[in-house]
Amino acid sequence: MREVRTQGLLFDEDLANLDNAEGYRGPIACRAAGITYRQLDYWARTGLVEPTVRSATGSGTHRLYSFRDILVLKVVKRLLDTGVSLQQIRAAVEHLRERGVDDLAQITLMSDGASVYECTSADEVIDLVQGGQGVFGIAVGKVWREIEGTLAELPTERLDDDTDEVDELSARRKRRQAG
Repeated sequence: MREVRTQGLLFDEDLANLDNAEGYRGPIACRAAGITYRQLDYWARTGLVEPTVRSATGSGTHRLYSFRDILVLKVVKRLLDTGVSLQQIRAAVEHLRERGVDDLAQITLMSDGASVYECTSADEVIDLVQGGQGVFGIAVGKVWREIEGTLAELPTERLDDDTDEVDELSARRKRRQAG
């Protein structure tokens, strides 16, 4: 039985057009999120953003990232670009997962370069800026739409596809183990 990993409740909106058995390989996730493969691999290994469609199970297997995973990747990248430490980003992502956001598209993440603040209304954003704290904001709904546009042009892969034997080396290993 396959272990299903989840990103928690961070992206639990009802997205009728997204198929849970469909995902994007690492290089495509990197392109859509604007990150390097090295970042993607590190964040997956350390649990910051793990692929929820399929994790890598050894040589020759490929991680598959869901739309929600790629959204997290892009938000993390934007926070890093503002100078927020990876430690603070981990805390912010964990907070949002625990909170169980119902409508993520309505959230704006604000950062002063050291901490991340969650704002769910324009008044909260204004209060934060007037308090002299917020210097950078990420409207998650806008990031969502950007990723939808980017991924619409890129290929997906189905979980039930037997694509683990993509390269010759993997195929040889499987044949050798089988017989």
